[in-house]
Amino acid sequence: MTKHKLFKLGAAAALTVTGVSAITSLKTVRAANFTAIKRVKINYLPGKGLNIWTNYNKGKFMGYRAKDGTIWNVAETAVDKKGNLWYKVGTREWIEARYTVDVGMDTPASTNAKIKDKVTNVSTKKKTSKKTTTKVNNVISLGTVTKKSTKKSTKTKSKAAKVKKAKQIVDAAVKKTSKKLTTKKVASTQASSKAGAIVALAKQQVGKPYAWGANGPDSFDCSSLVQYVFKNAAGMNLPRTTYDQVKVGQTVYQKSQANGQPVSASNLQVGDLLFWGSESAPYHVAIYIGNNQYVNAATPEQGTILQTMTSYFAPTIVKRVL
Repeated sequence: MTKHKLFKLGAAAALTVTGVSAITSLKTVRAANFTAIKRVKINYLPGKGLNIWTNYNKGKFMGYRAKDGTIWNVAETAVDKKGNLWYKVGTREWIEARYTVDVGMDTPASTNAKIKDKVTNVSTKKKTSKKTTTKVNNVISLGTVTKKSTKKSTKTKSKAAKVKKAKQIVDAAVKKTSKKLTTKKVASTQASSKAGAIVALAKQQVGKPYAWGANGPDSFDCSSLVQYVFKNAAGMNLPRTTYDQVKVGQTVYQKSQANGQPVSASNLQVGDLLFWGSESAPYHVAIYIGNNQYVNAATPEQGTILQTMTSYFAPTIVKRVL
């Protein structure tokens, strides 16, 4: 029997909702670690499951489904020959993006939360039991020892033990905090490195001609420029069209939600994707490179150019994919 690895939601659980509990058939599927580019929630039919396929182009139904309401990590996106967006959620498992909604990368899985609560309860019970046992032992000890010197010695040892315990707790907390800070620093450095590579490659394309439907590297349209730069500078497989690219990443600005106020450069980061038009049907996309500037394949007359954002032609949506 072939085994498939689905991408789990968190390292805290051996099997999460992307493992056994999310599958609506009798198959058991192992979870696998990976770096997610986004997280989605199945939005299909209540009580029903979304079919999982072997591929996004002429794939076969794998015999099991993702339950409605479950949350999945996405490793890769792709567009089929009909222009439909797909998400890769396993080693070769794919689901249709139109039956999902985006959720934050920090959204906790319900399975993880239950496991965490269970561990916390067990830990609390053990601590309570240990405290009770220590208290009983101390009472017995104090009741049987009659000499003052022995009592004093017991109190000294108890105090020393408490000090030692407190030091251990502090050391553990410091070590845990240091580890978190190191992890964040590494992630920040990696994102910064990718952003720098994206800016450099985007600037290298300035001056190349615009051609609708072109995929580079000699000529581009607006969305193929974005796809080419992110693929070759950061190893990221973004969808081909603006219609699908706007569905990827985290929304950091949307004109309709900002009461019509134009986006500020202070809210942008290098590598953000700038879109013009509605979220359901954007007509143009560009790459933000910092200093209120962006690179885009503009028009057949202008070609690929570097421009400065203005209030007259300000983006209506900003997506963060790094």
